[in-house]
Amino acid sequence: MSDPGTYGAAATRAVLKRVGRAASRLQARTPLAVDVLESDAEYLVVFDAPGAEERDVDVEVSDAAVRVSLDRFRDYREGFETVLPGRALSLDGRAELPRDAIVDPEAARARLNDDGTLYVFVPKAEPVDIRADE
Repeated sequence: MSDPGTYGAAATRAVLKRVGRAASRLQARTPLAVDVLESDAEYLVVFDAPGAEERDVDVEVSDAAVRVSLDRFRDYREGFETVLPGRALSLDGRAELPRDAIVDPEAARARLNDDGTLYVFVPKAEPVDIRADE
């Protein structure tokens, strides 16, 4: 007859994997944390981007918002097996710019920092005066 401890360990592993998958799905549905800062010349949008590398980051800037998508990968660890896969591999975030913001989305630039943050710089633009010819 089999050892009851073997069944207990297998059951524990199965439960941990299910819990990990649920946590991963929850994290994937939760938007990235974000701050929007403003200077005289530009907006700085700061996203938490844990574990991302430059090639894994997609940034879209419009007149009204900044959208970010991250695709992360789990590195293989020799001699280890994943028991609790709790980190989501795909993360998204969006930040609305202030309603009165006039920006130049084409001139936006992004920088991924060593501390796990992504900075998106969105330069302000001059307002365009549209008048009917008199």
